[in-house]
Amino acid sequence: MSDLIDAFQVAGKAFFGFQAIFFALLAIGINVHFGYTGLLNFGQIAFAMLGGFGIAISVSQWGLPFWVGVLIAIASAVVLALLLGLPTLRLRADYLAIVTIAVAEGLRLLFRSVSATPVTGGTRGLSAFNSSFIALAPWDTQERYNILGTSWSGGELWVALVGWLIVTVFTLLVWQLMRSPWGRVVKAIREDEDAVRALGKNVYSYKMQALVLGGVIGAFGGMVYAVGTGSAIPDQYQNANTFLAYGALILGGAARVLGPVIGSMILLFILQFADTGLRALISNGAIPDTLLSSTDVAQIRFVLVGIGLMLLLVFRPQGIFGDRREVMLDAR
Repeated sequence: MSDLIDAFQVAGKAFFGFQAIFFALLAIGINVHFGYTGLLNFGQIAFAMLGGFGIAISVSQWGLPFWVGVLIAIASAVVLALLLGLPTLRLRADYLAIVTIAVAEGLRLLFRSVSATPVTGGTRGLSAFNSSFIALAPWDTQERYNILGTSWSGGELWVALVGWLIVTVFTLLVWQLMRSPWGRVVKAIREDEDAVRALGKNVYSYKMQALVLGGVIGAFGGMVYAVGTGSAIPDQYQNANTFLAYGALILGGAARVLGPVIGSMILLFILQFADTGLRALISNGAIPDTLLSSTDVAQIRFVLVGIGLMLLLVFRPQGIFGDRREVMLDAR
């Protein structure tokens, strides 16, 4: 029982940790793309990678201030969104999906290539670029703090605080935008873009704006992840993270302001609790080694989450907070 309590406490830290913030920001961006506008972006992790490496390269390779690196990361995300959207947003939704997933994987392979090693650090990546940010913390970052049974370093607390503030800002921004005339237009595009075009609206322009906005939000997720880990490694930004963010969005509810945030927190809690709890049960002999070994836990937890998401799609496809009418998309 004590091991399960420990697992619950560890999962509770994941519930509020920087990884939950990372997936929350990815999912908020995807919510703007998919939930509200109907854009199938399967390469959201590419924006996150540009966010993380925008800071890492600017600070550790070019010697620029941290905040300049943030601006470079944002600019990189905007440029990527424009490059992705210009040739695809006039076409059907599946073209954007194919291009984004291919570009995301292509960027990861480029950043880890030998030719890019002098800039990106190759497979080893870059590190030691977040010290100026951590130094801004108003408390001792070397101390450890116990909060609700979980142990946090001062640096972890600072990253979590700033990260959740960023999540709050973007959540409020999306909430306000979707109540504005702009939000009503993009939701109408999701339902029937031909009707919106017939009313004289520039559908292409609205789609591009939504793609840029969601991409910039995803880039901030990559920044938080890079600062939280203290490193930027290309293999950290794999396409699987995009689909985990989609899982978080589906869990919380698409086209709902708080859906991606709550979904990300619950998803990280489940993943961490399954990992720590299963390992505890194996070490106590409650689960025989012949049935499940510790090395299999990392894969089994994703199987369990996948089964849970399938059941959710069967019995409640709109997610926890969603509306079934909001997910009846006619992607074109």
